[in-house]
Amino acid sequence: MNLAVDIGNTRTKMGVFDQSALSTVFTFDTSESAVLKDMMDGFDIQRVIISSTIDLPDYLSGITLKAEKNIILSETTPLPFLNQYASKNSLGKDRLALVAAAHARFPHQNNLVIGCGTCITFNFINNRDEFLGGSIHPGLKMRLLAMHTFTGKLPLIELENKAELIGNDTKTNLLSGVLLAASKEIDGMIDEYLVKFPQMNIIITGGDADLLVSRLKKEIFAIPNLTLMGLNHILEYNA
Repeated sequence: MNLAVDIGNTRTKMGVFDQSALSTVFTFDTSESAVLKDMMDGFDIQRVIISSTIDLPDYLSGITLKAEKNIILSETTPLPFLNQYASKNSLGKDRLALVAAAHARFPHQNNLVIGCGTCITFNFINNRDEFLGGSIHPGLKMRLLAMHTFTGKLPLIELENKAELIGNDTKTNLLSGVLLAASKEIDGMIDEYLVKFPQMNIIITGGDADLLVSRLKKEIFAIPNLTLMGLNHILEYNA
């Protein structure tokens, strides 16, 4: 069995795969000291791939030392597609995983993958299996925090799945300015891509995707755990 580990700034997700089939997902705060031994009981983990935005936690060593193959995803890891990104050493590994997942699901097609996490990223791979890059935008919580941080009196509010065009108090004004504006921003970016690539799959994923997908005007694929699937695809490619 394969284990894919995606360590983000605030949240860690681990997926157990039987070849390409995702069987189990674990999610916990990155700051927690996970007891992997207990979590992995019953799974015969033979291969591991790890993508991390921080230094690797010590608790992973117990799993990686036992596995037959370990991959720490980096800019030198062989990929199942051609990476044309100019500054590969500064490219987020989660973005590589998203592109890999699109390549696995829709090979040799134009794919736009939108990741909605701490940042909102657009990631484009063309029908020649070339990852060309995309764009990086502030995420939803980041927008709320920025308006609180860089003003004197705007409060910091919790992100809620509720927004109207015309908010009638400060909280609803902030939510409208974040949720509705981000949705219009994503719609506008998709329109620009469709001008250049009329035949294109559009995929959205990430922790905040549910807050946005119902507000988008385009029909798109909303796929959970896409990063884990992409990591497993890279692991299988290197098997």
